[in-house]
Amino acid sequence: MPLDRTLKIAPSILSADFADFGREIEAIESEGCDWVHVDVMDGHFVPNLTFGPPLCKAIRKHINTVMDVHLMIAPVDPYIEAFADAGADIITAHLEAGPHTHRTLQAIRATGKKAGLALNPGTPVEAAQPLLDLCDLVCVMTVNPGFGGQKFIHCQIEQVRRLRALIGDRPIHIEIDGGVDPETAPLVVEAGADVLVAGSAVFRGGSVENAEIYGNNIGAIRRACENVTIQAA
Repeated sequence: MPLDRTLKIAPSILSADFADFGREIEAIESEGCDWVHVDVMDGHFVPNLTFGPPLCKAIRKHINTVMDVHLMIAPVDPYIEAFADAGADIITAHLEAGPHTHRTLQAIRATGKKAGLALNPGTPVEAAQPLLDLCDLVCVMTVNPGFGGQKFIHCQIEQVRRLRALIGDRPIHIEIDGGVDPETAPLVVEAGADVLVAGSAVFRGGSVENAEIYGNNIGAIRRACENVTIQAA
């Protein structure tokens, strides 16, 4: 079956109201999100500490779309099964998080989940080329991982363009994580991205409830990309 490359928006709950994840997830899904992005940080691989498998398991029952779990942790392999059991649909690990990324991607696929590979801004996309046949998704970081609300790194747009060419006709999503808003979204979509992670742009003020003030932020990102054609291979 051909990969569905229509635009997907994946709000990051890192920017949501931690006291009311269930309501926040219900709100973003009612606003039209396609996936729910969960940023897992360990305070070691990145300078922040966030969620673990118990949180993923607790919110799984509120998610009717796709749970997209982004592991910013090292080591990764000992925790793959726990996040798979917690209900992740996609598990993404960083190329930089360990010496045996090929094995990590194999381990993710062995759980029956889709495997993602994330690349930090300092990592050339060409480093992913030997691993692409094990990937369902490649996440290009457009900020340095660890915190929400950072400024978009514009030179990453060319990385996306090069990655799209490397992927060719393989059924692999290109995901963008960091600084996505209605201004930057069209730039990465034109370069070849089809999944956009958005945190601060969706959960302004710490809760999606503020969309009543600012308008539907998911809709604003989608509308900004309406007339943009996703770059072909």
